[in-house]
Amino acid sequence: MNVAISTYALILASVLMSALAQILLKTGMNGGTIRESLAQAHWATSLGLIAFNPWVLGGLVVYFLSAGVWLLVLSRVQVSFAYPFVGLGFIVTMIAGWWMFGDNIGAQRIAGTALVGIGIVLIARGG
Repeated sequence: MNVAISTYALILASVLMSALAQILLKTGMNGGTIRESLAQAHWATSLGLIAFNPWVLGGLVVYFLSAGVWLLVLSRVQVSFAYPFVGLGFIVTMIAGWWMFGDNIGAQRIAGTALVGIGIVLIARGG
C-alpha cells in the first residue's frame, strides 16, 4: 500500500490532537474543587463542576475535532494500517504527563512505550 505524506500528516494531527485532549481533560480534573467534590462523593455537584469546567470542555472539543480528522484518515487507508498509529498517543501523553503533571515514569513504562514505538515504525515501513 502506497500511503501519501498528507495521510501521514493527518494521522499525526489526529493523534496529537487526541493527546492534547487528554492533557486538557486531566488539567480540568486536577482542579481542586472537582477533586474535593469527587472525594466527598458529591456526585451531582461534581457532574456540574465537570460539565462547566473550561479545561474539560476544551478537551472534549479537541477530542471531537481529532475524531473528525481520524475519519478522514480512515477514508484513505485501511484501518489495520491506521489504528496502530494511535499508539503514538501513548508516547506523547507519557512525556506530557511527566513534564506537566510530574507523572512517575519508571523503566518498565519507558520500555513498554518504546516497544509500542518500535511497532509503529515497523507498521509504517511495511506500508
